[in-house]
Amino acid sequence: MWQRGLNWSAIILVGIFGLMWIGVVIYADQTSSVWVRAAQVLFGILLSGWAVLKAIVMVRDQEG
Repeated sequence: MWQRGLNWSAIILVGIFGLMWIGVVIYADQTSSVWVRAAQVLFGILLSGWAVLKAIVMVRDQEG
């Protein structure tokens, strides 16, 4: 039970961090080149995508 709660906490934290990363890169980082910012946005999308996939796996494990 503790492990499931910690897994959900990790998924939520990584998802929020990914979205915040994208927001910081888009709105606050004006000194980097476009290519560096694009790579950082892709990294944020990767983090958010990982969180979504893990959430789907956790929900499917609960169902069956």
